Amino acid sequence: MATMAQAIRMALHYGEKNLGVKHIFGQDVGPPLGGVFTATQGLSTTWNSPLDERGIVGAATGLAYSGVRSVAEIQFCDYIYNTIDLLKITGMSCWTSNGDWPMPITIMTPVGAGIRGSIYHSHSFDATATHIPGWKIVMPSSALDAYGLLISCMKENNPTMFLKPKALLRVEGEDQIPGEPPLTPEGKKELKERIDAPLGDRSQWKSRWPEGLSDPGIDIGVGKRVHEGRHVSVVTYGRHVLIAKEVAQSLMQEGIEVDVIDMRTLWPYDWNLISESILKTRRVIFVNEDTEVTNFGEHLYRRTVENFFYELHARPRLLAGAFVPGIGLADPLEAASVPQASDIYNACKEIVAERP
Repeated sequence: MATMAQAIRMALHYGEKNLGVKHIFGQDVGPPLGGVFTATQGLSTTWNSPLDERGIVGAATGLAYSGVRSVAEIQFCDYIYNTIDLLKITGMSCWTSNGDWPMPITIMTPVGAGIRGSIYHSHSFDATATHIPGWKIVMPSSALDAYGLLISCMKENNPTMFLKPKALLRVEGEDQIPGEPPLTPEGKKELKERIDAPLGDRSQWKSRWPEGLSDPGIDIGVGKRVHEGRHVSVVTYGRHVLIAKEVAQSLMQEGIEVDVIDMRTLWPYDWNLISESILKTRRVIFVNEDTEVTNFGEHLYRRTVENFFYELHARPRLLAGAFVPGIGLADPLEAASVPQASDIYNACKEIVAERP
């Protein structure tokens, strides 16, 4: 019943205690705020950096060259773009040295729309991230996956990127995190009292981490099926997993079965699971909220056509964000900018009705 933000916090604590994480830093990451989404409250190795994204990424890279494991946060992914050259250098270092220069670095940043963040706090970074070779990139859709995937990132000697769907950071999980209090109202209250900083004066507050936090073994590169179906596949990640699952449950009432695949990892992704789903349904829709031009879904679309052209019963679809410079503050403008439940619903109906 932990929220995704609480799950991230517990994973970072696990990393401090068990994985050799020495520094967790970024703008407002340390006390008293503990991150704009409170995902770094109560940790022992957090500190506040200057408002300098290049400095944050550069410091994390320098620490990694020294063999020091760190987690660095860019407060919103909208401001990570001026670090692309540094991310490129970091991404190639382990590979070009044949592993002699490990890069134990995790860059963590909130992504996507869904909170009415307008033009400076609503963008996505998944397509750009996948254009920078050398990084392992994950984006969870649940609290348990956030916890497990972040632990897996902190175990890596390759650089990893942990993309946090900001619209899901307050969403409570349905699966118990290993060591979390029971999934009851009493357990929820206990967790909050243990790890959520109080409002007001926090100078004397210290977290009391749940005992028994452990690694659930959610590996990078392994997706999961979150809804079983045989008529059409919806392949997605992040907050659109929850939206697609709701659409799939609704379409069951109309006799349409949707196979919903949560990629969880954008690189290296689980092509075996995606292929299995496509070959089962013979129809596929790729969904994400990054802008549609040079979208990561276009890569998956292309690979689908190359691999399964003669097996498909309908042309694939891509539902992605509008190719506009920014996302507006008003709800209708944000809704028009990224795929909504109605878009997935209509695309599923359309593709199932199509005949070869």
